[in-house]
Amino acid sequence: MFTGIIQHLGTHRGYDAGKKEICVESPALAGRVSPGGSVAVDGVCLSVVRVRGALLVFNVSEETRDRTTLGSLHAGAALNLESPLTLADPLGGHLVSGHVDFTTRLRRAEARPLGRRLHFALPAAFRPYFIPKGSVAVNGVSLTVAALSTAAFEVEVIPVTLEKSNLAGLRAGDAVNVECDMIGKYIYNWVKQRHL
Repeated sequence: MFTGIIQHLGTHRGYDAGKKEICVESPALAGRVSPGGSVAVDGVCLSVVRVRGALLVFNVSEETRDRTTLGSLHAGAALNLESPLTLADPLGGHLVSGHVDFTTRLRRAEARPLGRRLHFALPAAFRPYFIPKGSVAVNGVSLTVAALSTAAFEVEVIPVTLEKSNLAGLRAGDAVNVECDMIGKYIYNWVKQRHL
C-alpha cells in the first residue's frame, strides 16, 4: 500500500531477460530495500529481485508490461519511486495500491502561476470511478481531479510535486499510468452489485 507521495526519482537503466526484469538506478533507495521488498515504480507495485550497488532490479510480468507504461520505457527515463506505507507513516496523499487501472495520454499541459494544469483522455469504462475533487494517481502521484468531463479529466500540479516527480517532464502525447481511487472503486462495485 502506498500514499502517492513520491519519495525519490529513479532512472531507467534498461531491461534484462527479454524485458522480464526492469533495472532502475536509485542511490537514495538502493541501501534501504532488499530482495522481496515492494516499491511503487511510476505507480506500479513491483518486487525487488536484486540490488546491485545503486541499481534496483524488479520482476515485470507480461500482464504488467501490457497494462502499464513499464514495457515501453526509453533509457534514461525518470521514474517516480515510493516505498510502501507503514502503520507509523502519515497518509499524506490517498490510499494507492500500485495496481494500475489503465494508461492514457496527456492531451495538453498549461503553465499556471503555481504549477501546471494537465489534461488527460479518460476511457469511458473508467468514468464511473471519477468524481470532481476526487483522488487519482498519475504515474503514482496522488492528485486531485480538478475538472471532469465524459472523456477527459484534468489535474493541477503544484511546484513541489513537479520538482519531486516526473510530471514536470510530460509532453503532449506522453503515456502515463492511472490508478483510480480505491475507495471509490469499492463503493461503486458494492452499489452496482446491490442493484443487479
